[in-house]
Amino acid sequence: MQIDLSGRTALVTGSTQGIGAAIAAGLAKAGARVAVNGRSRESVDAAVDRLRGQTDGAAFVAAPGDITTDDGARQVAEAVPEADILVNNLGIFGSKDALEITDEEWRRYFEVNVLAAVRMIRGYLPGMKERSWGRVLNVASDSAVVIPVEMIHYGMSKSALLAVTRGFAKDAAGTGVTVNSLIAGPTHTGGVEDFVYELVDSSLPWEEAQREFMREHRPQSLLQRLIEPEEIANMAVYLSSPLASATTGGAVRVDGGYVDSILP
Repeated sequence: MQIDLSGRTALVTGSTQGIGAAIAAGLAKAGARVAVNGRSRESVDAAVDRLRGQTDGAAFVAAPGDITTDDGARQVAEAVPEADILVNNLGIFGSKDALEITDEEWRRYFEVNVLAAVRMIRGYLPGMKERSWGRVLNVASDSAVVIPVEMIHYGMSKSALLAVTRGFAKDAAGTGVTVNSLIAGPTHTGGVEDFVYELVDSSLPWEEAQREFMREHRPQSLLQRLIEPEEIANMAVYLSSPLASATTGGAVRVDGGYVDSILP
C-alpha cells in the first residue's frame, strides 16, 4: 500500500514527544510537510531537530503555542495559516480517586482534551471545506468507553471527543473532508510508564511492571501488552491519506482488541 502525502501540510498538536511525535514522523515519511506543536519554542525546536534526524531531513515547521488558550491558538495559526491534515493529539491523563477529583480538575480535563481540539477544528475546517479536501483526526482512547475507575475524568473527556468527532463529521458531510477519531489503547510512552508505576509496585523491572499492569488493570486486552506509538501512527497516517476517503464520522480502534468487545 503506497501512501503519498506530497504537497499536503499537516498540523499535529502536542507532537514534541510520544504518540504525537510518532504521528508527525509517520506523516513526514509519507511526504507531508508537518507542523510540530508544543507549548514552548524550546521544546518544539528540539523535537523538530530530532524528527529531522529520524526522517532523513523531511520537511517540518515549528508551530509553538499553548492551544488551550486563544492566544496560543492564534500563535499556531500564524505559523500554519492553512492545513490539509489536522491531528488533535494534545491530551492529559492521570489517575485519581473518583470522589477526590475537584471541579477544577474536571474543567481542566475538558478544556485540554476537548475544547482545545474544538478550537483547532474551528480554525482549520473552514479552509478544508473550501478546498474540498481535508482530514481531521482526533486521538481518543479506549477509556472513552470502558471508563477506568481510576481515571473517570479522563474517560469523560475522551467520550466527549468522540461526540465532537461525530458532530463535525456531519458538519463536513459531502465536502471531501473526513473527520474521524482514533480509539487508542494503553500506549508505551514515558508518561504512561510513570502512570503504570503509580498503579503497580514501583520496584518491579519495566517488563514485569507492564505485564502486571495489563493483567490487573487492563485484563480485557487481547494484545496483553502496551501499544507502541508507531503502531498508533500507522493508522493515523492511513486515515490522513486519500486511501481513507470513504471513512468519516468513525471511531477507529487501535486498542489491542477486547476479550468481550463493547466497542463498535
